[in-house]
Amino acid sequence: MNKSVVLALGFILSGMFISAQTFDKQAPQGFDVEKKEIPHGKIDTVTYESKTVGTQRKALIYTPPGFKKGNKYPVLYLLHGIGGDEKEWFKNGTPHIILDNLYAQGKLQPMIVVLPNGRAMKDDRATGDIWAKDKVEAFTTFEKDLLNDLIPFIEKKYPAKKDRENRAIAGLSMGGGQTLNFGLGNIDKFAWVGGFSSAPNTKEPQELLPNPAKANELKLLWISCGDQDRLMPFSKRTSDYLTENNIPHIFYVEPGGHDFKVWKNDLYIFSQLLFKPVDKSKFSEFIIMSNQ
Repeated sequence: MNKSVVLALGFILSGMFISAQTFDKQAPQGFDVEKKEIPHGKIDTVTYESKTVGTQRKALIYTPPGFKKGNKYPVLYLLHGIGGDEKEWFKNGTPHIILDNLYAQGKLQPMIVVLPNGRAMKDDRATGDIWAKDKVEAFTTFEKDLLNDLIPFIEKKYPAKKDRENRAIAGLSMGGGQTLNFGLGNIDKFAWVGGFSSAPNTKEPQELLPNPAKANELKLLWISCGDQDRLMPFSKRTSDYLTENNIPHIFYVEPGGHDFKVWKNDLYIFSQLLFKPVDKSKFSEFIIMSNQ
């Protein structure tokens, strides 16, 4: 290979790497508006057998535009809050629209997205007293359901890549707490972790990461929260602990409260980082995007 070809290839690869790290710091207007003229992904409902719960459970699956069973795809598990179920993101966060628009702009690595029900109990609907002890405990039980039942089901039914570097987990509020608890507790299973406005179910930092250096094995550790969110202390204490222990992570503070305006923006930014080359030296650029 002659020198000019080598230089050209190096330039192209460098451009790919830089573009994988350069993003809007906030979603632009229209990012969540459906565009009829572009290719669309597909949303399906699946039922899987949960030995953990002792029943069949449901999840929504988003497959990207151009999805082919002959290809292999990384997978993002996207978790909901305490008042929701597997349909909460779909109804209120329109991830299929956000991701379709990003695919049309060439900004995403093709991936399968799984929207599960994080309340792992036989009656897993968000009805009655959602704060009842058994319902809250079911969010903890979901760790076993996710690892032992749902992930194996997805990786058997779909052309999913099965290594940790092609498995991501993210979630909002209660699901953000689950994400940090499960993701940091199972770094051998997930390489990409994103907690959006994580709730009080988030473990204390020393319990989350008794060996902080273990988190260096992650490709991306993302923590975000709205600057008006009263749950900010739970995200901040985790970020502070990571900073004290020199663990590279993104702490993204954005304008807003505890709502889907914030979480849709989080998904827009976070999804673009997934399953691509990562330059951890750029993480500090995401520290704050606040109107204060």
